[in-house]
Amino acid sequence: MRSLTWDAVFARRLARQHLGEPVPCARLAAVISAVGGVQAQVGAAAGLAIGARVADVTQRDVRAELWERRGLVKTYSLRGTLHLHPADEMPLWTAARRALPDWREGRWQAAYGLEPARADAVLAAMADALDSRCLTRAELADAVAQRAGSWAHERMASVWADLIGMGFEAGLLCFGPSRGSSVTFARLDQWIGRGEEVEPDAALAAICRRYLAAYGPATHGDFSEWFGRRRLPTEAARALFARLGGENGEIEEVVVEGKRAWLPTGDAETSETPGLPVGGVPRLLPQYDCYILGSRFGRERIVPEVARARLFAYKNGRYEGAAARPLLLIDGVVAGMWERRARGKRIEIRVEPFGTLTAGQRDLLDAEATRVGEFLEAKTVLTLGTLG
Repeated sequence: MRSLTWDAVFARRLARQHLGEPVPCARLAAVISAVGGVQAQVGAAAGLAIGARVADVTQRDVRAELWERRGLVKTYSLRGTLHLHPADEMPLWTAARRALPDWREGRWQAAYGLEPARADAVLAAMADALDSRCLTRAELADAVAQRAGSWAHERMASVWADLIGMGFEAGLLCFGPSRGSSVTFARLDQWIGRGEEVEPDAALAAICRRYLAAYGPATHGDFSEWFGRRRLPTEAARALFARLGGENGEIEEVVVEGKRAWLPTGDAETSETPGLPVGGVPRLLPQYDCYILGSRFGRERIVPEVARARLFAYKNGRYEGAAARPLLLIDGVVAGMWERRARGKRIEIRVEPFGTLTAGQRDLLDAEATRVGEFLEAKTVLTLGTLG
């Protein structure tokens, strides 16, 4: 069993997530694929997560890829949360959903309080209503109520809109471009075209290997939490790891300073797993960045006690911890937090380090703030100090 240090693990994760050296803009979709999607419950944060990994990209480029070229899709996926995924990989993600225990046992429809026949009627009504057009929530509620019955209207139009969620669960819906302040919905098959069908178990296994490649070493419990434990219970994830690590031999156990976890077979030997950190280069990550959300094994090392205590005491840190804050990352470890505020035509980026920065790191942080400004297409002013 191969042995790794935490420094090697962090360096490996930074390399695999392109946080050490951003890639060209032409590889934007490939980067999002490699990290298993970018969480997008805060749209601006999703863009900044892409900007941290892709060189010379702006927020306009991301919007164009999403709404004009349709190379990206905005949908609900991991943990039932909004994500951006490459359009050509949507068959993989929808197939993986069908591999999960609740789907196979039919509980996903029951979770919406509907008999199968009524659930099918609602889905058919959505598909018909969205044929060749995008609709707002209110418009979709009206159209479905006309087709499936007035009972469906409130559950489509309310702020919770749980029946719309069922459309995403079934792989029927994705988001279309917003119309003013209103989001719109589209039929996934028409928005991006039909892709090749993927066998469900193969799809889930592929996503598991991708997770380990980007965030490993990790345990089956880490994968369950990242994917969404409500959908992929711990025991189901354990069985998947046993299958992949058994006769298939696709994943192998490693030891990280006394703790055992898994990587794709042979991954610990690759040149992308250097044994040294990246040299103290600071990176500014947005809230809900995939590095923090995915790197669950060794979380106590990634968010050391001094960082955890400060984040816990700051605003909503008690409830969401490091995930909810824009973070200063140095060598894969949380070393501070930051915020941005409009100051006339400029953006002030204020960083609160949790320790002392070297003169070299201070200079590199200036460059990192400039990079954030270039993504936002605005001049930036960097200040250091305690966040209020």
